Amino acid sequence: MRGSDAAGSAGQGRDEARGLVLGLLGVVIFAMTVPMTRLAVGPASDPQLPPLFVTAGRAACAGALSCAWLAVTRAARPARHLWPFVLVCALGTVVGFPLFLALALRRVDAMHAAVVTGVLPLATAVAAAAWLRQRPSLGFWLCAVLGTALVVAFAAWHGSGGLALADVLLLAAVASAAIGYVAGARLSAEIAAERAICWVLVASLPVTAPAMVATWPEHAASAAAWAGFGYVTLFSMWLGFFAWYRGLALGGTVRVSQIQVVQPFLAMLFAVPLLGERLDATLVVFALAVVAVVTVGRRMSVGTVRRPAVAPAFAAAVAASLASKRSP
Repeated sequence: MRGSDAAGSAGQGRDEARGLVLGLLGVVIFAMTVPMTRLAVGPASDPQLPPLFVTAGRAACAGALSCAWLAVTRAARPARHLWPFVLVCALGTVVGFPLFLALALRRVDAMHAAVVTGVLPLATAVAAAAWLRQRPSLGFWLCAVLGTALVVAFAAWHGSGGLALADVLLLAAVASAAIGYVAGARLSAEIAAERAICWVLVASLPVTAPAMVATWPEHAASAAAWAGFGYVTLFSMWLGFFAWYRGLALGGTVRVSQIQVVQPFLAMLFAVPLLGERLDATLVVFALAVVAVVTVGRRMSVGTVRRPAVAPAFAAAVAASLASKRSP
């Protein structure tokens, strides 16, 4: 009996270790999304690929890969009642977040975007609380307000005293992703997360494929820009989710999700060699403050669910979604 308990503990320990490794891999992949998107679209002074093309193209190419994966795995189609959630998830994570992010990164550097989007986990928690009709604690709302205030203060400071269009776009990206994540959590409550992601991408193909063709670049772009586009297509939009969700399943949502606090810092660090951006002390201070507020906010009580029909699987999926800050 002891031998079997020891073997079980050893197996659980291996799973947790694998989960942490895969979770870290997912975080690293997603942290690269911001600088790679900046690389793909380029600054206003040296534009590269059009933001609309980057948005549509990454989703269309990832959708084609998803078609192949679903065919190989013989995945069943989602039930009819799940398709509204597929649509909302697609609007938020396939269209909204990538488009607003790409448009913003044409105007601001990657480090600026990394700080502003660092509040995404808290925004997702707010969206989930609204969806589940929960009654968050006062501490939760204080963290939400403080996190928003920090982001606005940073944007105003970095924008010479006021919010710029790029900051509005980044906040729109955060809102889009938060809503999309909660819809994706509802979808993942009934089908495997990897299949959910693939079906969302496949369902988007009738829009993303023609849009990719219609927005194909008229002017030549650098090899680096195409490399950035290839990265956000293959890794940010597709493979990153496989690693992240598998890591959550093996290592546990609570344990693995804690790795995510380093994501804004990784994004800022990657921007140094990839884009030649400077990492200054003020950026680090604001990023630390945002991460601290997000960490505290995620630990605050959100009360009891008042909607009785919510399935336990949905609650578990929302927990996984709250752990996920992907830059889709």
